[in-house]
This record gives sequence, structure tokens and C-alpha cells, in this order.
Amino acid sequence: MAFIAVDIGNTSIKLGCYAELSSAGDVAPLQILKISTRDPESWQALEQLPAERADWCVGSVHRGAQGQLAKWVAHHRPADTYRRLQYTDLPLVMDVEFPERVGLDRLLAAVAVDHLRDSQRPAIAIDAGTAITLDLVSASGVFQGGVIWPGWQMMAESLAGKTDALPLLTAPVFDAPPPIIGKSTEKAMHSALFWGNVGAVREFVARIQAELPSPAQVFVTGGDAQRLAAIACPEAQRVSELVLSGIVLAAQASPS
Repeated sequence: MAFIAVDIGNTSIKLGCYAELSSAGDVAPLQILKISTRDPESWQALEQLPAERADWCVGSVHRGAQGQLAKWVAHHRPADTYRRLQYTDLPLVMDVEFPERVGLDRLLAAVAVDHLRDSQRPAIAIDAGTAITLDLVSASGVFQGGVIWPGWQMMAESLAGKTDALPLLTAPVFDAPPPIIGKSTEKAMHSALFWGNVGAVREFVARIQAELPSPAQVFVTGGDAQRLAAIACPEAQRVSELVLSGIVLAAQASPS
């Protein structure tokens, strides 16, 4: 059967379609669909999925959207199988206080990074999406936890929503790094959004690296990965779909 890996985030849902699970491994998906978590009309794109019977494996941080997707699959594709991953399904040792409370996207990215890293080196996974997360996997393959802070759009919405006169910058695009001194309100906000996140990544990575016995490899993924990594962490390896890769690896390690 075909295999469909699903990454349900707070803003978008990504679906990676593979010919079959056994051959997925490090192979790129045959098709990737991206729909909005909050816009039901965008879900019409699901009709583009291959008609053949499929196994679905879902990693989610949005309970409402996950429930809706489960109902959609049951109604529109009753021959398919559907599985929602839990943290206990993952091939990952976790050294955190409450593993059941860690966002599954962070854990799945760590699964993928643990697979990609040099076996003798620790690794840092950076996921630049709605929120930006930075997590550490030790040289022995143990998830150590990390850092979470708002992404660009969340910061922009907070500035506009918590003030009377600041405008809402929708989906700020940085074709080039903005000047540090903004000559207008909008440009000043763009400077803060860009350079604030660049500075945060640099500082977090530097402080984590300073505590490690050997330098960590850095992997970055997410919608804002390219513009963030190029300046903040140029040594980072960009992986386009780290969470989807983690879902495939988890499904292979713990078949339903």
C-alpha cells in the first residue's frame, strides 16, 4: 500500500506521499501537499492524493485539526488505515521532565536528526515555523529538550494585537537582510523581526555548543529555515521536511 506521512502544525498541514513504507527510508516523497490547518476550503487539495489504498501515519500538535482529518479519512477513504503517533511510538530516548507534554513535532524532528547525524556527535535541530524550536540530541542519541520562542508571524501578530497603532505585518518576506535601523515604523518592525530571530538563534546555538564536549551538528527545517539559517547559522544543514522524515522513521521502527 501507499504510505502517507502527515505533519499537522498550528498553521499548516503537510502530507508526504510515498509509494510504500518499506521503501521510504531516506527517499523523498513522491508528492507533498500543504493545506491550511484553519481553512477547511484548502482541504479540497486532499482530493489530489493517489486513489490507491494507503496507510496514514500522523504526527500532530493541533488536536482539533487531527480529529477533523481522522474523520475526513474515515469518510472519504474508508479502506485506508489511520494511525496517530504518540511519543511512546518513537525510536527515541528522552531525558526531559514530562515527555508526554513535549510537542510531537519537536520529537519527530529529533528522530530524524538522530538518524542524520554523525554517530559520534551531538546534534541541534532548529524548526522555524509558527514557533521556532531548537532542540538538542546528545552524542548517545538522547533527546535533551531545548528552547521555544515565537516565529516571525507570531511576533508580528503580537506587536499589532497588543498595541494601538502598530500595523500588522503579514507574512514578512526578507529577500535580503533589512537595515538594522528602520526609517519607518514598518521597517523598524521588520528589523526587529529579522535580526531579533537571527540573534536568538546565534545565542542559543553558541550557548549550547559551549556546554558540549564536542561540537554539535546543526540541522534546520521549517518555512523560514532558509532566511534564518543563511545568516544566523551558516554551518547548518538545511533539511526540507525534517518532521515528515521523522514520521517515516517512527513508522518503520514501530509498525502498527
